[in-house]
Amino acid sequence: MNIIIVEDHDELAREIVTYLSSVGHFCKIKQSCRETLEEIDRNPYDLMLLDLGLPDGDGLDLLKVVRKEYNKMGVIVITARGELDDRISGFQLGADDYLTKPFALTELGARIFAVVRRMHGFTLNELSIHGFSIQLQDYKVKHGENAIALTKKEFDVFQYLVLNKNRVVTRLQLTEHLWGDILELNADSNFIDVHVRNLRKKLEHYEKLDWFETVRNVGYRINE
Repeated sequence: MNIIIVEDHDELAREIVTYLSSVGHFCKIKQSCRETLEEIDRNPYDLMLLDLGLPDGDGLDLLKVVRKEYNKMGVIVITARGELDDRISGFQLGADDYLTKPFALTELGARIFAVVRRMHGFTLNELSIHGFSIQLQDYKVKHGENAIALTKKEFDVFQYLVLNKNRVVTRLQLTEHLWGDILELNADSNFIDVHVRNLRKKLEHYEKLDWFETVRNVGYRINE
């Protein structure tokens, strides 16, 4: 998942990036409202971690813009301002969660996972499709009792396609989901096709994949 961290405290921002990167997320740090708006205008993000005390403005004002222009992005407010009025204002403006500093990184990880589950409309820690189960927090895939050895990228591709089942997911969308900053990538590369091909080979060992569709010149779709 692609996460933008809006935090002007360098040490805390680096600690968050180190932790979230270790569990498979792609992160970028921005330290002001202006930098953040420029970044999210160029590249899509699944989630924003938003500090309220920014050098060029109030994070709540930034939250207003995010909810108006980028409503599909999840937002968790992380701030030392833990007063009730601030929390109420944050939720009223569309924050998905609110975490007061100092906090444990493991708690942040759990809250991120909870927000993502709500965004995608499911409540369990496991997705199921055609006999396969995807264990979201453990990054594991099984068919019945058989564990399937997927790479991290293959897991992310499968998970993203299942989360968007019955809809065509373009190669560009997969690229954005897996690598984050699409401006830094070679648009002519076939790495998405390679990962999908390898994923299919591993899944086909257990199940016929007539529900795993290639949409010519567009992308892929998993049909329920």
